[in-house]
Amino acid sequence: MKKINIRFEPDDSSEQIDVIIRASEKDAQVDQIIESLNSSRTEKYTVLDKNKCPCVIDEADIVFISSEGKQMRIVTDTGVYSAKQTLSTIEKLLGSSFLRISRFEIINLKKVYKYDFTIIGTLRIEFVNGMETWASRRYIPVIRERLSREEEYMC
Repeated sequence: MKKINIRFEPDDSSEQIDVIIRASEKDAQVDQIIESLNSSRTEKYTVLDKNKCPCVIDEADIVFISSEGKQMRIVTDTGVYSAKQTLSTIEKLLGSSFLRISRFEIINLKKVYKYDFTIIGTLRIEFVNGMETWASRRYIPVIRERLSREEEYMC
Protein backbone atom coordinates (compact mmCIF):
# COMPACT_ATOMS: atom_id res chain seq x y z
CA MET A 1 0.00 0.00 0.00
CA LYS A 2 1.41 3.36 -1.07
CA LYS A 3 1.52 6.37 1.24
CA ILE A 4 -1.30 8.88 0.62
CA ASN A 5 -0.78 12.63 1.01
CA ILE A 6 -3.87 14.83 1.17
CA ARG A 7 -3.78 18.62 1.04
CA PHE A 8 -6.17 21.49 0.44
CA GLU A 9 -5.36 24.23 -2.08
CA PRO A 10 -7.72 27.21 -1.97
CA ASP A 11 -8.81 28.59 -5.36
CA ASP A 12 -11.12 31.61 -5.26
CA SER A 13 -11.85 31.33 -8.98
CA SER A 14 -13.21 27.77 -8.75
CA GLU A 15 -16.94 27.17 -8.26
CA GLN A 16 -16.57 23.42 -7.83
CA ILE A 17 -14.39 20.96 -6.00
CA ASP A 18 -11.74 19.29 -8.17
CA VAL A 19 -10.06 16.16 -6.86
CA ILE A 20 -6.91 15.10 -8.68
CA ILE A 21 -5.16 11.85 -7.89
CA ARG A 22 -1.49 11.72 -8.87
CA ALA A 23 0.23 8.35 -8.91
CA SER A 24 2.82 6.50 -10.98
CA GLU A 25 0.06 4.25 -12.36
CA LYS A 26 -3.65 3.57 -12.03
CA ASP A 27 -3.73 0.50 -9.81
CA ALA A 28 -6.21 -1.14 -7.43
CA GLN A 29 -5.44 1.37 -4.68
CA VAL A 30 -6.20 4.32 -7.00
CA ASP A 31 -9.38 2.61 -8.19
CA GLN A 32 -10.43 2.07 -4.57
CA ILE A 33 -9.89 5.77 -3.73
CA ILE A 34 -11.92 6.84 -6.77
CA GLU A 35 -14.71 4.41 -5.87
CA SER A 36 -14.72 5.68 -2.30
CA LEU A 37 -15.01 9.29 -3.43
CA ASN A 38 -17.76 8.43 -5.91
CA SER A 39 -19.77 6.44 -3.39
CA SER A 40 -19.64 9.22 -0.80
CA ARG A 41 -21.73 11.52 -2.97
CA THR A 42 -25.47 11.31 -2.54
CA GLU A 43 -27.26 12.30 -5.72
CA LYS A 44 -30.95 13.08 -5.65
CA TYR A 45 -33.35 12.66 -8.56
CA THR A 46 -36.78 14.05 -9.26
CA VAL A 47 -39.16 11.27 -10.29
CA LEU A 48 -42.92 10.72 -10.42
CA ASP A 49 -44.79 8.81 -7.74
CA LYS A 50 -47.77 6.52 -8.41
CA ASN A 51 -50.06 9.57 -8.64
CA LYS A 52 -47.72 11.18 -11.23
CA CYS A 53 -46.67 13.82 -8.68
CA PRO A 54 -43.00 14.88 -8.67
CA CYS A 55 -40.93 13.76 -5.69
CA VAL A 56 -37.24 13.47 -4.86
CA ILE A 57 -35.40 10.19 -4.19
CA ASP A 58 -31.83 9.43 -3.15
CA GLU A 59 -29.67 7.49 -5.56
CA ALA A 60 -28.61 5.23 -2.68
CA ASP A 61 -32.22 4.06 -2.24
CA ILE A 62 -32.56 2.79 -5.83
CA VAL A 63 -32.63 -1.02 -6.08
CA PHE A 64 -33.07 -1.27 -9.85
CA ILE A 65 -34.41 0.61 -12.86
CA SER A 66 -36.22 -1.04 -15.73
CA SER A 67 -37.80 0.24 -18.91
CA GLU A 68 -41.41 -0.52 -19.66
CA GLY A 69 -42.19 0.88 -23.08
CA LYS A 70 -41.45 4.59 -22.98
CA GLN A 71 -41.66 4.76 -19.18
CA MET A 72 -38.87 4.01 -16.70
CA ARG A 73 -39.79 2.05 -13.58
CA ILE A 74 -37.55 3.00 -10.65
CA VAL A 75 -37.77 0.58 -7.72
CA THR A 76 -36.46 1.86 -4.38
CA ASP A 77 -36.47 0.68 -0.80
CA THR A 78 -39.60 2.76 -0.19
CA GLY A 79 -41.65 2.40 -3.37
CA VAL A 80 -41.91 2.35 -7.14
CA TYR A 81 -41.53 5.53 -9.18
CA SER A 82 -41.42 6.49 -12.84
CA ALA A 83 -39.42 8.83 -15.07
CA LYS A 84 -39.67 9.88 -18.68
CA GLN A 85 -35.96 9.74 -19.57
CA THR A 86 -34.50 6.88 -21.56
CA LEU A 87 -32.60 4.14 -19.77
CA SER A 88 -29.37 5.29 -21.46
CA THR A 89 -29.87 8.85 -20.17
CA ILE A 90 -30.51 7.62 -16.64
CA GLU A 91 -27.51 5.28 -16.82
CA LYS A 92 -25.19 8.23 -17.56
CA LEU A 93 -26.44 10.07 -14.46
CA LEU A 94 -26.00 7.17 -12.04
CA GLY A 95 -22.90 6.56 -9.93
CA SER A 96 -20.42 3.73 -10.26
CA SER A 97 -22.36 1.30 -8.07
CA PHE A 98 -24.88 0.77 -10.89
CA LEU A 99 -24.56 -1.83 -13.63
CA ARG A 100 -26.59 -2.52 -16.74
CA ILE A 101 -27.62 -6.18 -16.84
CA SER A 102 -29.80 -6.12 -19.97
CA ARG A 103 -31.16 -3.78 -22.62
CA PHE A 104 -34.01 -3.02 -20.25
CA GLU A 105 -32.51 -3.00 -16.75
CA ILE A 106 -29.89 -1.39 -14.51
CA ILE A 107 -29.21 -2.63 -10.98
CA ASN A 108 -27.61 -1.12 -7.88
CA LEU A 109 -24.77 -3.47 -6.92
CA LYS A 110 -24.99 -2.28 -3.31
CA LYS A 111 -28.53 -3.67 -3.08
CA VAL A 112 -27.69 -7.17 -4.36
CA TYR A 113 -27.96 -10.00 -1.85
CA LYS A 114 -26.92 -12.91 -4.05
CA TYR A 115 -25.83 -13.78 -7.60
CA ASP A 116 -26.83 -17.21 -8.84
CA PHE A 117 -24.98 -18.29 -11.98
CA THR A 118 -26.84 -21.31 -13.34
CA ILE A 119 -25.26 -24.27 -15.06
CA ILE A 120 -26.88 -23.29 -18.37
CA GLY A 121 -25.23 -19.86 -18.33
CA THR A 122 -27.96 -17.59 -17.04
CA LEU A 123 -27.73 -15.29 -14.03
CA ARG A 124 -30.38 -14.76 -11.38
CA ILE A 125 -29.90 -11.72 -9.15
CA GLU A 126 -31.57 -11.53 -5.75
CA PHE A 127 -31.81 -8.20 -3.92
CA VAL A 128 -31.72 -7.56 -0.18
CA ASN A 129 -35.44 -6.66 -0.27
CA GLY A 130 -36.28 -10.16 -1.61
CA MET A 131 -36.98 -9.12 -5.21
CA GLU A 132 -35.19 -10.85 -8.04
CA THR A 133 -34.34 -10.33 -11.68
CA TRP A 134 -32.49 -12.10 -14.46
CA ALA A 135 -29.55 -10.80 -16.46
CA SER A 136 -29.44 -11.07 -20.21
CA ARG A 137 -26.97 -13.70 -21.44
CA ARG A 138 -25.39 -11.09 -23.67
CA TYR A 139 -24.41 -9.00 -20.61
CA ILE A 140 -23.02 -11.85 -18.48
CA PRO A 141 -19.35 -11.43 -19.59
CA VAL A 142 -19.49 -7.73 -18.63
CA ILE A 143 -21.16 -8.59 -15.33
CA ARG A 144 -18.57 -11.27 -14.50
CA GLU A 145 -15.72 -8.86 -15.26
CA ARG A 146 -17.24 -6.13 -13.09
CA LEU A 147 -17.89 -8.53 -10.20
CA SER A 148 -14.30 -9.82 -10.34
CA ARG A 149 -13.07 -6.19 -10.05
CA GLU A 150 -15.40 -5.61 -7.10
CA GLU A 151 -13.98 -8.69 -5.34
CA GLU A 152 -10.48 -7.17 -5.44
CA TYR A 153 -11.66 -4.42 -3.05
CA MET A 154 -13.41 -6.76 -0.63
CA CYS A 155 -10.77 -7.72 1.93
